[in-house]
Amino acid sequence: MSVRSRPVAVAALALFATLVARPVAAHVDYVTEDTGDPIDAVTFTVEVLSEPLNAAVFAGSGLVAIAGLAAYLWVRPTITDVVILREKLVGYGDLVPWMLRLAIGLPLVGAGFQGYLFAPTLAFDTGSSPVLRVLFIGIGFFILFGLATRIAATVGLIMYAWVLLAADPAVVIAMEYVPVLVALVILGSGRPSADDMLLAVASTPGSYYGRIDPVHHLKSFFDAPTAPLRRYVPTILRVGMGITFVYLGLIEKLADPGRALLVVEKYDLTSVVPVDPGLWVVGAGVTEIAVGLALIAGFFTRGAAALSFVLFTATLFGLPDDPVLAHVALFGMASAVFTLGSGPLSFDRLVGRPALDDDEAVIAAD
Repeated sequence: MSVRSRPVAVAALALFATLVARPVAAHVDYVTEDTGDPIDAVTFTVEVLSEPLNAAVFAGSGLVAIAGLAAYLWVRPTITDVVILREKLVGYGDLVPWMLRLAIGLPLVGAGFQGYLFAPTLAFDTGSSPVLRVLFIGIGFFILFGLATRIAATVGLIMYAWVLLAADPAVVIAMEYVPVLVALVILGSGRPSADDMLLAVASTPGSYYGRIDPVHHLKSFFDAPTAPLRRYVPTILRVGMGITFVYLGLIEKLADPGRALLVVEKYDLTSVVPVDPGLWVVGAGVTEIAVGLALIAGFFTRGAAALSFVLFTATLFGLPDDPVLAHVALFGMASAVFTLGSGPLSFDRLVGRPALDDDEAVIAAD
């Protein structure tokens, strides 16, 4: 094996070890109703890692991953396939608003029809709260169609803040909505969208619609203050996704091992990889935290996003009763982060070789 190809093989081995050592990335609250036995989180983690076999598997997987990443950073080989992929992804930047609109428009419509506040665990009575139901469905369809997108996204953020502060703080479990809505406020609807079509008609001299159109003027009003923020959209998305992963690993797994153990038992995960159930919980929590911190720091951003996408897909097939709509926003965010890369304020930007020049816009203006 050549010197150039060795770090690539080591990095691939590290990635494989990470995938095998952890369960699928699921919201524990979405697939369990019981809270499980009350277990002290610190004591549980110490006891699990006190077992020699558990400690060896845990430490070995971590060392392999760290060694692979260190070797890659030391040699930094130029892989033609990766270079071409990154250059191709640059051309998809203008489609990111469409990705994000689909990612949260569908779940918002589903939340309105099924009757829950962003997260499936926060149900409300659609019969006694018709206004709330119509609001969710309306915002979802407006975002899906790309009609008055910035206004709809702003209303969505206000609704999320209301649920968080006044209705049920547990909505934090669906925090992935926040970075996506913020990104849409900054970017607008993009294309294809109703806003884009109406703007084309309104800006054509002699058109009837142009005489009464509010879109053209509203777009100009919003474009000016949001233009300097467009370059930070990749940062907003990856940090938001990273915080979501840290929450999943720290709060839902390491801090609540009793409930996480119920997931391992319910889906018989020890038959997939025959290790101690406690190691499943600790390994899942630590790995999700590591992926989250990597995204927050912008460290191997596209690799972390691709790994996330694979894990979300595995969740849909591995946990048959996990609500699909609850993960659509995460799918969309992972796709957008993979497309855009790390953006400013990232480790990748400091030491990597970005496909774009520093002064070139990642997402072209509408």
